[in-house]
Amino acid sequence: MKKFLGARPHLTVFVAALLSLAASTHAASPADGKPEVVKAEVVKVDTGRSKVTLKHAAIKSIKMAAMTMPFKVKDAAMLEALKAGDKVIFSVALVDDELVVTHIQAAK
Repeated sequence: MKKFLGARPHLTVFVAALLSLAASTHAASPADGKPEVVKAEVVKVDTGRSKVTLKHAAIKSIKMAAMTMPFKVKDAAMLEALKAGDKVIFSVALVDDELVVTHIQAAK
Protein backbone atom coordinates (compact mmCIF):
# COMPACT_ATOMS: atom_id res chain seq x y z
CA MET A 1 0.00 0.00 0.00
CA LYS A 2 2.80 2.41 0.92
CA LYS A 3 4.57 1.74 -2.37
CA PHE A 4 1.30 2.27 -4.28
CA LEU A 5 0.51 5.60 -2.64
CA GLY A 6 4.11 6.75 -2.80
CA ALA A 7 4.09 6.29 -6.56
CA ARG A 8 1.01 8.48 -6.92
CA PRO A 9 1.29 11.43 -4.53
CA HIS A 10 -1.44 13.37 -6.38
CA LEU A 11 -3.84 10.48 -5.75
CA THR A 12 -2.99 10.50 -2.04
CA VAL A 13 -3.69 14.24 -1.79
CA PHE A 14 -6.94 13.86 -3.72
CA VAL A 15 -8.21 11.04 -1.51
CA ALA A 16 -7.24 12.96 1.65
CA ALA A 17 -9.08 16.05 0.40
CA LEU A 18 -12.23 14.03 -0.35
CA LEU A 19 -12.19 12.42 3.09
CA SER A 20 -11.70 15.81 4.73
CA LEU A 21 -14.58 17.34 2.78
CA ALA A 22 -16.89 14.47 3.66
CA ALA A 23 -16.10 14.80 7.37
CA SER A 24 -16.26 18.60 7.53
CA THR A 25 -20.05 18.91 7.45
CA HIS A 26 -21.35 15.66 8.93
CA ALA A 27 -24.53 16.29 10.89
CA ALA A 28 -25.19 14.25 14.00
CA SER A 29 -28.35 12.66 12.72
CA PRO A 30 -29.99 9.26 12.66
CA ALA A 31 -30.52 7.26 9.47
CA ASP A 32 -33.64 9.26 8.55
CA GLY A 33 -31.48 12.36 7.98
CA LYS A 34 -33.16 14.54 10.60
CA PRO A 35 -30.82 16.05 13.21
CA GLU A 36 -30.87 14.19 16.51
CA VAL A 37 -32.41 16.18 19.35
CA VAL A 38 -30.60 15.74 22.68
CA LYS A 39 -31.66 16.74 26.21
CA ALA A 40 -29.24 18.77 28.31
CA GLU A 41 -28.75 21.21 31.17
CA VAL A 42 -26.81 24.42 30.65
CA VAL A 43 -23.77 24.51 32.95
CA LYS A 44 -22.04 27.64 31.64
CA VAL A 45 -22.56 30.26 28.93
CA ASP A 46 -19.48 31.96 27.44
CA THR A 47 -20.78 34.58 25.01
CA GLY A 48 -17.31 36.02 24.39
CA ARG A 49 -16.10 32.70 22.96
CA SER A 50 -19.47 31.65 21.45
CA LYS A 51 -19.51 28.52 23.62
CA VAL A 52 -21.98 26.79 25.90
CA THR A 53 -21.11 24.04 28.37
CA LEU A 54 -23.82 21.40 28.48
CA LYS A 55 -24.43 18.39 30.72
CA HIS A 56 -26.01 16.32 27.97
CA ALA A 57 -27.60 12.93 27.47
CA ALA A 58 -25.97 10.43 25.11
CA ILE A 59 -25.74 11.54 21.49
CA LYS A 60 -26.56 8.20 19.91
CA SER A 61 -26.00 9.18 16.27
CA ILE A 62 -22.31 9.80 16.93
CA LYS A 63 -21.96 7.21 19.69
CA MET A 64 -21.08 9.79 22.36
CA ALA A 65 -21.82 8.94 25.98
CA ALA A 66 -23.62 11.34 28.27
CA MET A 67 -21.18 13.89 29.71
CA THR A 68 -20.53 17.54 30.47
CA MET A 69 -18.58 19.42 27.82
CA PRO A 70 -18.31 22.79 26.08
CA PHE A 71 -19.68 23.24 22.56
CA LYS A 72 -19.15 26.01 20.06
CA VAL A 73 -22.44 27.45 18.79
CA LYS A 74 -23.30 28.17 15.16
CA ASP A 75 -24.47 31.70 16.02
CA ALA A 76 -23.59 33.64 19.19
CA ALA A 77 -27.14 35.03 19.26
CA MET A 78 -28.28 31.53 20.26
CA LEU A 79 -26.72 32.14 23.69
CA GLU A 80 -28.64 35.33 24.55
CA ALA A 81 -31.58 33.61 26.25
CA LEU A 82 -29.53 30.91 28.02
CA LYS A 83 -28.30 30.79 31.60
CA ALA A 84 -26.79 28.15 33.87
CA GLY A 85 -29.40 25.69 35.10
CA ASP A 86 -31.68 25.94 32.05
CA LYS A 87 -33.05 22.65 30.71
CA VAL A 88 -32.68 22.58 26.93
CA ILE A 89 -32.81 20.41 23.85
CA PHE A 90 -30.15 20.81 21.18
CA SER A 91 -28.73 19.43 17.94
CA VAL A 92 -25.11 19.32 16.82
CA ALA A 93 -23.16 18.92 13.58
CA LEU A 94 -19.52 18.10 12.94
CA VAL A 95 -17.98 21.17 11.29
CA ASP A 96 -14.24 21.20 10.54
CA ASP A 97 -13.67 18.34 13.03
CA GLU A 98 -15.50 20.18 15.81
CA LEU A 99 -18.97 19.56 17.23
CA VAL A 100 -21.05 22.71 16.82
CA VAL A 101 -24.49 23.36 18.27
CA THR A 102 -26.76 24.15 15.33
CA HIS A 103 -30.00 24.46 17.31
CA ILE A 104 -30.81 24.96 20.98
CA GLN A 105 -34.05 25.82 22.75
CA ALA A 106 -35.72 25.55 26.14
CA ALA A 107 -37.01 22.06 26.88
CA LYS A 108 -40.77 21.72 27.20
